[in-house]
Amino acid sequence: MSDSSHTLIIGVDGGGTGCRVAIGTVTDGVVARAEGGRANVATDPEPAIRNVIATVEAAATSGGIPLERLKGAAAHLGLAGVMTARDARRVASALPYRHTTVTDDRPTALHGALGGQDGFLLSVGTGTIAAASTGGIYRSVGGWGFYVGDQASGSWLGQKCLRQVLLCHDKLAEHSDLTRDLLAKFQNDPNEIVAFSMSAMPGDYGLLAPDVVESARAGDPVGRKIMQSGADHLWQCLTALQFKAGNALCLAGGVGPHYAEYLPAVATADLRERRGDALDGAFDFALANLGKRVEVQI
Repeated sequence: MSDSSHTLIIGVDGGGTGCRVAIGTVTDGVVARAEGGRANVATDPEPAIRNVIATVEAAATSGGIPLERLKGAAAHLGLAGVMTARDARRVASALPYRHTTVTDDRPTALHGALGGQDGFLLSVGTGTIAAASTGGIYRSVGGWGFYVGDQASGSWLGQKCLRQVLLCHDKLAEHSDLTRDLLAKFQNDPNEIVAFSMSAMPGDYGLLAPDVVESARAGDPVGRKIMQSGADHLWQCLTALQFKAGNALCLAGGVGPHYAEYLPAVATADLRERRGDALDGAFDFALANLGKRVEVQI
């Protein structure tokens, strides 16, 4: 399989909720996909690597690809929590593929959403990505992870709402349907919330985000206030990235599109459907890297 047109191409998108894999070739494009466990390098480095390998193998199996062929593959991974070149090298060295490049998930998300074109991206899922591409130059702000950043993200929404639930329990704030319902999920016992917080990962908090989003859509005052707070942060990010009226903007991720109604009208005046997603971006980068060593860029 020395012919590069038949060399396997592996794209991986990984974050706090799970990872996704696409396998293909230059001639055939993507031929197999799979989804697997969490792959955030900052919060779970060793499980992240194991989950990536397992998910790649699952994709290969589903596509009838012999596992031994994976060793000769060209792969690109866009993973949440890759903060430095050292992180990227550590992950790449732990993987069994012939050519492996690793970045965080911002470049792959931006490239996938914009298809290599100029524009701005707010990709909000378990984490938050605010990025821009101008003339092939990528810029981003934030993305520092759940514990010190990721404002507006699904994990942030879940945690912020649980904080509000406890304030309401202590009669320091007024309950709403949202806070009552979330407290009920914890057997109406605030100690259960505290116990949950002791071991909860970003993805666990992210599972509560749909409650916030849906309650806000229904007019719940607490839900709307939290969503507006997240939108205000996203607008600050766009402003820092020098967003101007008329610039193209993509809202992506499980939570991102739900912020459209909370952002200023100038931000959504040229709202674009994303061309693809972070997995498409990772696959494209793997294609570009085929047959050559590429310096890791963070």
